[in-house]
Amino acid sequence: MKPFLLSTDSGCDLDAALCREMDISVLPMEYEINSERFYETSRPEELAAFYQKMAEGAVVHTSSVNIADYLRFFEPMLDQGLPIIHICLGSGISSSYQNALLARQELELTRPDAKIYIVDSLGASLVYGMQVLHAAQLRDEGVRAEDVFEDLLEYRHHISPYYTTGNLEYLYRGGRVSRSGLFIAKTLNIWPILNLSASGELKVIDRAKGRRRAFSQICTRIAEFVEDPEAQTLYICHSDAPEMAREFAEMIQKQFGFRDIFYAQIGATIGAHTGPGLVSAFFYGKPRK
Repeated sequence: MKPFLLSTDSGCDLDAALCREMDISVLPMEYEINSERFYETSRPEELAAFYQKMAEGAVVHTSSVNIADYLRFFEPMLDQGLPIIHICLGSGISSSYQNALLARQELELTRPDAKIYIVDSLGASLVYGMQVLHAAQLRDEGVRAEDVFEDLLEYRHHISPYYTTGNLEYLYRGGRVSRSGLFIAKTLNIWPILNLSASGELKVIDRAKGRRRAFSQICTRIAEFVEDPEAQTLYICHSDAPEMAREFAEMIQKQFGFRDIFYAQIGATIGAHTGPGLVSAFFYGKPRK
């Protein structure tokens, strides 16, 4: 018997089939397209339709996981009598983590024996997808829930993400690019480079003229932070830009020689704020500053 149950939210951008195969429970996050409500399924066909609607000008809104959703999600898991480790979308981006803590408090009133470990991933997308996969490996090795929880609190700080895109319209809508910055970027073909702070907030840290220069500058930053690339997986995620993602991965792989490459698509929870055309790289390295 496995020592604990593992769960996460769909914003981790792990494919639904992979999560089923690895016995990872996924709580679907909610989003709206033109006021019509959907729940994220993490299936490729859903993502194709989602980005097509965005390209056609659909207005998309996302929301945090609320307390009631967490209660409905955790209660049947507790019936199995095992501890739960749940890894959330970062608190610097969403209130989902705080709501998960409140749901746990409410459950403990009626189920004092419940053991639910809530992990603030301090990130989004594969920042916590990597944490989920790491936790699954430790679980399958028989490591106790409390030890995995402590491990994750350290492991999360070592995941470095870098994002870039030539489509700044959605970053402008989210307040991360000014109107003048949007105009200049479009005129001069400027690609912002984004990273997460130590507390999990998305920040523009650099700019480059053109896609290839943006990729090259990210490689320079990877060289500063990566540890033992030949012994780890390079994680690449994209929002409806598979060819660009492969170009990006090949440039990184040529320079660093990662053991292998894991590709994923950015789902609706994150894609609603980045729009199509974003690529990102994730790896294990020195702690984020």
